[in-house]
Amino acid sequence: MDQKKHYQNLKTRSLVTQAIRDFFTDNLYLEIETPVLSPCIIPEAHIDPVTAEDLYLQASPELCMKRMLSKGFDKIFQICKCFRRDERGSKHLPELTMLEWYAKDNTYLDLMDQCEGLIKFIAARLRLENLIRYQDKSICLNQPWQKITVKEAFDRYADKSLKKALNDNRFDEILSFQIEPFLGNTTPAFLYDYPASLASLAKLLPGSYQYAQRFEFYMAGIELANGFTELTDPDEQKLRFDDENRIRQSQNKALIPLPHKFLTDLRKMPDAAGIALGVDRLVMILCNTTSIDDVVTFTPEML
Repeated sequence: MDQKKHYQNLKTRSLVTQAIRDFFTDNLYLEIETPVLSPCIIPEAHIDPVTAEDLYLQASPELCMKRMLSKGFDKIFQICKCFRRDERGSKHLPELTMLEWYAKDNTYLDLMDQCEGLIKFIAARLRLENLIRYQDKSICLNQPWQKITVKEAFDRYADKSLKKALNDNRFDEILSFQIEPFLGNTTPAFLYDYPASLASLAKLLPGSYQYAQRFEFYMAGIELANGFTELTDPDEQKLRFDDENRIRQSQNKALIPLPHKFLTDLRKMPDAAGIALGVDRLVMILCNTTSIDDVVTFTPEML
């Protein structure tokens, strides 16, 4: 990429990072830092960890942040590096920058409102006048944002039902190729109420064993964030971690040690909600570029 354009992208990235900090501090969130290296991480079937000697590099700061909630910190956020093995592409990096925030007594519905507030705050800081232009799309921020359940999205856009996609083990494929291209093209979009089997750290919907209080946030067909009302039952959480490890074992992947200290602290954690947002992808959209490489200082291949 042209050096002048790269400089402008990095300048935009700096402004976005500062705007994120200002938004959360203005809303009385405490910025924190948690360890990047840990002896245990979240067991996830489809995310392969990066190791450093006998420790894991975090794929997310989620465990430590929720442990802080259990110790009395009510509203917290951090911007940090996360690591995921074998993730590389125009929208993927093995070392990525993540924004995560958590708040006591919130639900995933509150997170959607906060997400909208954050994006509008950043857009105002960049003087975008409530309109984000990305490639051939004009994404309006001052119109009602799209909200659609996962089931509704499969009924509307996919060639098979949600139930059939899950039974055929094709959920991710159909979501990526048949549904995501339609999300967030005229306004930002929230895809919500995920199947319970795909939300291992989220509370179920009240009175439902099929769906969980999880959503993903999209702009221009690109997934930017994943949020949910937090599961606070340590016994249920352990069962879900065990399920994730069983899936890993069936795929001939290494088992992930259970985070026992987290499970212990979960007994004291208040009702809360939390979300992870990919900063690199957000900056990529705000810079109107199709490659995540254009908004980082060095790509892995340059090192």
